[in-house]
Amino acid sequence: MLREKLKNMTEKELTTEEKILLSASKVFTEKGFAGTRTRDIAEHAGINLALLNYYFRSKEKLFEQVMKAKIVLLFGQILPIITNEKTTLEEKIDLATEKYIDILSKNPNLPIFVISEIQKKNSELTSVLPIKKVFNNSSLIKQIKEKRPDLNPLHFLVTFLGMTIFPFVAKPVFRAFDIIQEDEFQYFINERKKLIPIWIKTFLETKI
Repeated sequence: MLREKLKNMTEKELTTEEKILLSASKVFTEKGFAGTRTRDIAEHAGINLALLNYYFRSKEKLFEQVMKAKIVLLFGQILPIITNEKTTLEEKIDLATEKYIDILSKNPNLPIFVISEIQKKNSELTSVLPIKKVFNNSSLIKQIKEKRPDLNPLHFLVTFLGMTIFPFVAKPVFRAFDIIQEDEFQYFINERKKLIPIWIKTFLETKI
């Protein structure tokens, strides 16, 4: 995985492409897609703009590469949680909530990117991420079925993803209408990190 590879290498050992991707990840995270210029990334990587354009033809292509790496990272951190047969359903809910919120706090553009990427006809994400296989065979889903055999596990998945992801999708709207400021949003998200497990567990106890 790109992040692990970069983590274990010194700056001198990184290839030019890896330096660009690492710098792009940092700059996109700090400034967002709209606020980032390719010149900013080139300067951060210590290279000239022409060299950056040689490796990545556009800001869009570079953003796409960075976000795909982040998606794989997200999936790689969530997978061990939902497939762990030694933890209870309640423990999985606590751990998955905390991990999702932490990753999305650092990568707020991720949900929008995933939605736009999945809608593409030839999206690579559907082949890279075995979502269906994991959804059908994970320990998490088995535990949900045991606890609530009357409940389609998809309801759990949609409810969990909606509670964790939607605030980040809606954040630009909140900011545009001056409903919440950046520091207030982070406090709001930290509150949700505690509240979501409570809501989800209550949801699983509620009979239809």
